Amino acid sequence: MLEWMWPWVFVVAPVPVLIFYFSREGSLQPAALRAPFAARWQSLSGARQPSQSGRWYWWLLWATWMLLIAAIARPQWIGEPIELPNTGRDLMLGLDLSGSMQIEDMQIGNRLVPRITAVKSIAADFTQRRQGDRVGLILFGTRAYLQAPLTFDLETVTRFIDEAQLGFAGEDTAIGDALGLAIKRLRDRPATSRIFILLTDGQDTASTVDPMEAAALAAQLDVKIYTIGISRNLGRTTRGRIEVDEAMLNAVAEATGGRYFRATSPAELEAIYVLLDTLEPVEQDASTFRPKRALSWVPLLGASALACWLALLHSGWLSRRSGGLAHG
Repeated sequence: MLEWMWPWVFVVAPVPVLIFYFSREGSLQPAALRAPFAARWQSLSGARQPSQSGRWYWWLLWATWMLLIAAIARPQWIGEPIELPNTGRDLMLGLDLSGSMQIEDMQIGNRLVPRITAVKSIAADFTQRRQGDRVGLILFGTRAYLQAPLTFDLETVTRFIDEAQLGFAGEDTAIGDALGLAIKRLRDRPATSRIFILLTDGQDTASTVDPMEAAALAAQLDVKIYTIGISRNLGRTTRGRIEVDEAMLNAVAEATGGRYFRATSPAELEAIYVLLDTLEPVEQDASTFRPKRALSWVPLLGASALACWLALLHSGWLSRRSGGLAHG
């Protein structure tokens, strides 16, 4: 259907009529100076006055004015409503960039690669598959940083994952701070679509927020947390300490209704992401879209054509041209 964005512009349509009316009243006063030879001058110049061109001349002027008004009113064509499926989740990824992520114990084929290499590759692929979801990215080490807010721009999030560098956020591991930052970014989203996936290979060593306190707050705000522990030494100790604090990661996940996963190889990590991919999408409020097509150019083009025609008529060029052709 046709819609006018600025319909109030049409209130100025009668202005030319009012100007003509009042100027005509003023012209009824007797002239102070009579010039009987003025008509002769006009005939010699070949210019025709609008009054000599007939009523249609004034109708052309009026049509030009109305077309200009119509163009200024910004007409647009509104198409039929199209319903957009708005299914998806608000999903934050938390990637550990602490120093231990450089350990080469992830086996791909016949070679070992750093943990961060396997994580970045699989996480980037996971992100690309989240079509319809808003995805955000948190990087953490000694501190937690929001690298990408929730967005449908998966290409940008994927690029940020690929460009993440070890040591960017410090050498230690602040799991509790990462949880707190994720909760802050998710708490204003629909309650049924708040998901945080945290991937780490260590223990909490630098947080200002206790991970379990953060988990309790997440549970209150309906933020579901999935935790992934990555290391070939899961359940073992390295240099007198536990490689990954699985007990804490499991407790955090259970407190929020999520799950804890262990990944000792890239294949297991890929399987975990595939499993996460099978989560049922959460229906959000459906939205509709009505395509709009601007039509201002149509009356503007018509007004320009009429204005050119009127200019030629007023200059007498058309009459002289037709007269020349007739004599020829």
